[in-house]
Amino acid sequence: MENQVIESFCEKDTFEAGRLLGKGCSPGDIVLLYGDLGTGKTVFTKGFGSGLGIEETISSPTFNIVQVYETGRIPLYHFDVYRVSCAEEMEETGYDDYFFGKGVCLIEWAGLIEDIIPPGCIRVSISKDLGKGFDYRTIDINVPGK
Repeated sequence: MENQVIESFCEKDTFEAGRLLGKGCSPGDIVLLYGDLGTGKTVFTKGFGSGLGIEETISSPTFNIVQVYETGRIPLYHFDVYRVSCAEEMEETGYDDYFFGKGVCLIEWAGLIEDIIPPGCIRVSISKDLGKGFDYRTIDINVPGK
């Protein structure tokens, strides 16, 4: 995996960017996902799951904080921390078992829990540019050490 900036012109492009990143991930990887509401984080996550070989429907675990998918080549621990008020609240999820487990973590709204994020994570920022169209997105993938 390497750093890259991807232009997305539709949901299919965003899904594909996620799929390609998922294909390249290994157990122990943590992917931090940043972006405002409506930028396509969940679409990206669905593609990411597809890249891991997960066939079941991936949805945002907003009320559960974490959703576990074990049907792919490696488990996916999908966090949505939008409703987490502080990092201490993450203790209830047993997050460290996931962060240092045998799967890959993908964390939506990662900026809300930065103080418990270990170093060396993959950072993905999705942003809109309405000047280029309603569906246009820039997907910036930053891989540590690259």
